[in-house]
Amino acid sequence: MIRIEELELVKEWDKTFPKSERINHSKVTFTNRYGITLAADMYEPKDADGKMPAIAICGPFGAVKEQCSGLYAQTMAEKGYLTIAFDPSFTGESGGAVRYMASPDINTEDFMAAVDFLSLNEKVDPDRISIIGICGWGGLALNAAALDTRVKATIASTMYDMARVNAKGYFDSEDSEEDRYNKKKAMCAQRLEDLKEGKYKLGGGVVDPLPEDAPFFVKDYYDYYKTSRGYHKRSLNSNGGWNVIGCESFINQPIMQYSNEIRSAVMIIHGDKAHSYYFGKEAYDDMLKNSNYTDNKKFLSIPGAVHTDLYDGGDKGFIPFDEIDAFLRENLK
Repeated sequence: MIRIEELELVKEWDKTFPKSERINHSKVTFTNRYGITLAADMYEPKDADGKMPAIAICGPFGAVKEQCSGLYAQTMAEKGYLTIAFDPSFTGESGGAVRYMASPDINTEDFMAAVDFLSLNEKVDPDRISIIGICGWGGLALNAAALDTRVKATIASTMYDMARVNAKGYFDSEDSEEDRYNKKKAMCAQRLEDLKEGKYKLGGGVVDPLPEDAPFFVKDYYDYYKTSRGYHKRSLNSNGGWNVIGCESFINQPIMQYSNEIRSAVMIIHGDKAHSYYFGKEAYDDMLKNSNYTDNKKFLSIPGAVHTDLYDGGDKGFIPFDEIDAFLRENLK
């Protein structure tokens, strides 16, 4: 017997984007194989007829479904898909008793549980299911695609490889045994401090106030998470952040090891001015190495776009929704 956590879900519209009059919106829940109940917003085109293609969407890493993933979900629903934007385990409105933890295994399973849910929905064509991962969830979406044969197409937008950045630092600047040892040593010490205090110490979200000498990518995050553009009260990045030890296991558990065995379609999208561009480009290159399944893989570079421009479109509508739609329709036949 699968036990279902009881969640208290907000009923009013509390997104960072306006509601479309062309869709029906509802709250839904589903359970992953660890018994964690996930909360999601479902978006359905009002003029839907027959079984629809479907998309499960999550990200960015430290965001909630009321932010970017919800915008992607609503926009793609306007294009004829049944979509869900979900909060991952331990965050937002989703369950999980210990809050603000991340796991390469559990968070990959979150995507697969979303595919379970969509596959059993009577309005969905189970042979036309895709997933979209944004930022850190882009890498996790690729990890899920390498594992879940039901996923027919995957979009990774402005992606991070969370295992790589935790183990090696930004731009691989901390890629040494000594650097990793010191990180692990500090986290092991923090584990004991947390137990003594009886609570987990938060690492802090996006820095606030913003230092004048902050690097551009920090300013980029601040401009989204700490302003009216993207702030949300349940967003980790907008507020207190992940637990200090929240991403510990990523250091020792690389993801996407078998990405070159993904048979289904994949498109990686990245702004060419994003600090994170190397994550997407190198993930794409790795996916093609020694692969027998390259014909349905695509890398789409967006000229002039920085990392958060693919969160909400920025000031120039940078998110290529038409290209996403065309890629999915071509590969969900």
